Amino acid sequence: MSQLSPSAQKYQDYLKGLDVDLKVVEFEESARTAQEAADRIGCQLGQIVKSLLFQGTNSHKAVLVLTSGANRVDVIKMNQVLGEPITRPDADFVRELTGFSIGSVPPFGHWQPIETFIDEDLLHYPTVWASGGAPNAVFMILPADLVNLSHGKVTQVK
Repeated sequence: MSQLSPSAQKYQDYLKGLDVDLKVVEFEESARTAQEAADRIGCQLGQIVKSLLFQGTNSHKAVLVLTSGANRVDVIKMNQVLGEPITRPDADFVRELTGFSIGSVPPFGHWQPIETFIDEDLLHYPTVWASGGAPNAVFMILPADLVNLSHGKVTQVK
């Protein structure tokens, strides 16, 4: 597609202000799931960055986990890392905190700062692909840039 949707364009405009060259691409078909994104891009499932927002059940604080598309987050392990149980928040909480809807949340550049954890498996790839702010939008990024720009803590999340 030559012109980005408003949501993807909003994120592309944000990316232009960073010190790295990142370009949002948008597909005709959905790339909302990790498998759909990998199929559209033609990359390995593990190269897809899933942006999963959780909420502490006691503190109610948001926690973002950036995990490989090939992995599932071990919630019990994350409970231990955070010192409290976590749960998946509702769609309103996600949009209020990030500015994006579920399935479109990029790994950084949210309305509010969010504590972020990065799946160590993402660092095994030369490049990874993350959401570009719309269900069918993605951008390629170096894993080191993902860590730096998200201010995430690399850990085992699976």
